Amino acid sequence: QLQLVESGGGLVQPGGSLRLSCAASELTLDYYAIGWFRQAPGKEREGVSCVSSSGGSTNYADSVKGRFTISRDNAKNTVYLQMNSLKPEDTGVYYCTVRRYYCSGDSSLFRTWGQGTQVTVSS
Repeated sequence: QLQLVESGGGLVQPGGSLRLSCAASELTLDYYAIGWFRQAPGKEREGVSCVSSSGGSTNYADSVKGRFTISRDNAKNTVYLQMNSLKPEDTGVYYCTVRRYYCSGDSSLFRTWGQGTQVTVSS
């Protein structure tokens, strides 16, 4: 049974930075691509970023490209999302989730969602 726990969210001013973590337990992440999705109030869940199981392929939504960086540390069984130059529209609950090997922007293709961590970007 794979369990995921997101952390690192909080309140930050526009232009600030946050580093989100997605820690896995019970099972290794070695065979999984890990995706980050977010959901703002009243909006549907959207893909933010994804890293393949090998770490060799990454994907970013156009809205975050150049500002966010996804990475993984298999030794720690953890995936990170470094978020820089944050904007108010980045506000939402951020979730990590997994899919076998390869990335996708379709949330329905992922399983084992974490509980989410709240990110609020406001002055």
